[in-house]
Amino acid sequence: MSTTAKSATHADALGPRGHGRAAAEDIEDVQGRADPRNLAINKVGICDIRHPVSIAQRVGGHQSTVATFGMYVNLPHEFKGTHMSRFVEILNAHEHQITLESFKTMLGEMTERLESDNGHIEMTFPYFVDKYAPITGEKGVMDYEVTFIGDRVDGHTDMHVEVKVPVTTLCPCSKDISDYGAHNQRSLVTIRVKANAFFWAEELIDIAESEGSCELFGILKRIDEKAVTERAYENPKFVEDVVRDIATRLNDDDRFRSYRVESENFESIHNHSAYAMIERDKDLPAS
Repeated sequence: MSTTAKSATHADALGPRGHGRAAAEDIEDVQGRADPRNLAINKVGICDIRHPVSIAQRVGGHQSTVATFGMYVNLPHEFKGTHMSRFVEILNAHEHQITLESFKTMLGEMTERLESDNGHIEMTFPYFVDKYAPITGEKGVMDYEVTFIGDRVDGHTDMHVEVKVPVTTLCPCSKDISDYGAHNQRSLVTIRVKANAFFWAEELIDIAESEGSCELFGILKRIDEKAVTERAYENPKFVEDVVRDIATRLNDDDRFRSYRVESENFESIHNHSAYAMIERDKDLPAS
């Protein structure tokens, strides 16, 4: 073979910048090799991948934000690996105006394309809400952590929504035993629900904020600060009170079929947090 012919053949086998461009069918699918260890994997996929999304708002329109995704499927014992790039391809196809329905569709596409019986997707994002100070009406912004969670097992799909909401709680015991004042702290309320009808994530935020001693605000003037501290003082709550009051609200709403309510008080006079949790599935027989 002449030098000229060899150079032409070599150039023809290369892409624009010297990268090989062998046909896809000529490249072995290593993930599809048989695995001899006979061990199925419960969850395999990608995690901590950030992606722009657009979320519908209760006040109208959509809010652009950035979500962190985890996407997983099960892997039968006979396969060596899964196809990681397919997770990203599915995500890229659903980057805008994410709803629970489109999230559910994405979950179904993932299990189908990855040829798996079970799939799990989590999508966590900061969600911003305009709030107005209680007396002056000064506009501020509060951010809340919202998570969509989808599980598909043997063709059945369950969807959950979770919100994390900071509130103020004031200790009833401290108020009762002190000659003046009472200790309070910031608390974090977490509500996770499964529903059989449409609802806004803001509804869960409203429930959490209304069942603390007082809600938080992005901006407060002095007269606002006076109002919120007095409101908390007039509405003392243990961590147990918070989860019970929220659970009562969820029990009374037939849309919410199961829930888990958690509250953690970051104590201001203790070197520990106080914690309480209630969970219930309304569709299971009462124990």
